[in-house]
Amino acid sequence: MSIEVNNESAIEVDEATLQRLAVFALDHLHVHPDADLAIVLVDEGAMEQLHVQWMDEPGPTDVLSFPMDELRPGSEDEPAPAGLLGDIVVCPQVAVEQARAAGHSPLEEMLLLTTHGILHLLGFDHAEPEDEKEMFGIQRDVLLGFALSERARRA
Repeated sequence: MSIEVNNESAIEVDEATLQRLAVFALDHLHVHPDADLAIVLVDEGAMEQLHVQWMDEPGPTDVLSFPMDELRPGSEDEPAPAGLLGDIVVCPQVAVEQARAAGHSPLEEMLLLTTHGILHLLGFDHAEPEDEKEMFGIQRDVLLGFALSERARRA
């Protein structure tokens, strides 16, 4: 699995943990091991430009997803095919503010946003209540499973 993390922001981020999360999430969702994913961390100015350009909304946002080959989750018996999953762009400055408001660490917020972005790349959405319930349930399962795997890794 090729997962590239590129921090172009002014904030120090634990890139190795983001990469381990991405591997865990893609394995959990049975994405082919040869799928490619890029995670780019950008400052507020760059994120605002992308937000205006692609979503026609002002101001920076927390995460944007740019799917490439429109891959979908697979199953244990039939993993998703290999291909370019796409790019996730995350704004650490926005993540820090959201983490403060939510009462958890900036790393936890970055993990949540990365997972959220991966799910969007795989076709999940939260526009409708039923879709939101499904997507956020999978997001919670991935984050909890990753937290357990990290504990076991450190033990």
